[in-house]
Amino acid sequence: MYAIFENGGKQYKVKKDDVIKLEKFDCKKDQILKFEEILFYGDDNGSATIGTPYVKDVVVTLKVIDVIKDKKVLIFKKKRRHNYRRKLGHRQNVVLLKVTDIFQKSKKKNISEEKPEVKSDKKKTEINQSKE
Repeated sequence: MYAIFENGGKQYKVKKDDVIKLEKFDCKKDQILKFEEILFYGDDNGSATIGTPYVKDVVVTLKVIDVIKDKKVLIFKKKRRHNYRRKLGHRQNVVLLKVTDIFQKSKKKNISEEKPEVKSDKKKTEINQSKE
């Protein structure tokens, strides 16, 4: 099974035990993250669910492996005939994540909805008798 979720304006297709890199956000090593805004969910049986805009009751759980710096990106500026050259480098902080599980939430019924409230009926009858 696989899922497509979005983070930081980008979409990621993941399967169980995949390792992905996301742009850095506040997290610590060995922390468990849950993404509930899933755009697409594909099952092992071949059935697929497309969200409008998100699929309900599907969760992707991820474990933070490490917070590292990505490869260096070189920035070179030049203006011809003016002897102007600048060379800069930038390393973006990224988070390495491992997909631990992709699952659908089970639909549970509320127990309080099934049981009628008996105590509230008794109180109403006592109040009505005292007024008469």
